[in-house]
Amino acid sequence: MNRKNFIKKTALALVALEAGYLTFDALKNKNINNGDNQLYKVGRLDSLEKNKIYPFGSAKFQLSVLEDGGLLALSVKCTHLGCIVQANDNGFECPCHASSFNKFGEVESPPATRALDIFPISIVKGEVFVDIHKPIKRKDFQTSQITYV
Repeated sequence: MNRKNFIKKTALALVALEAGYLTFDALKNKNINNGDNQLYKVGRLDSLEKNKIYPFGSAKFQLSVLEDGGLLALSVKCTHLGCIVQANDNGFECPCHASSFNKFGEVESPPATRALDIFPISIVKGEVFVDIHKPIKRKDFQTSQITYV
């Protein structure tokens, strides 16, 4: 095999690998496009337990399912300095500076001064989707921020 054939075959192999990756990425169906929004697919609504927090670290949010079935997609970034908050039985804690938040994302102990950001939630045919590209900054919790079926 001469140098010219080696380079051609290597280039073709790289193109084939890239095409395979793009095809796999398009078919894996974790995110869906809805117009210009990219929505993260959480899963079936009926598979979520009430009064539980589900972490979605790769998507940078935690889904809080309330006692009444309401949903809140809360950012994992602490509003103090952006550290990653951890879920616990009562809400969230920041390991960096000890801020704590309740299950609604409201500040329970400083130094954070405002509630965790939230993401819009859509429910389509029993599937829950979160728009992870549109965080909503908020000062405090309001019941209108909860998503219901």
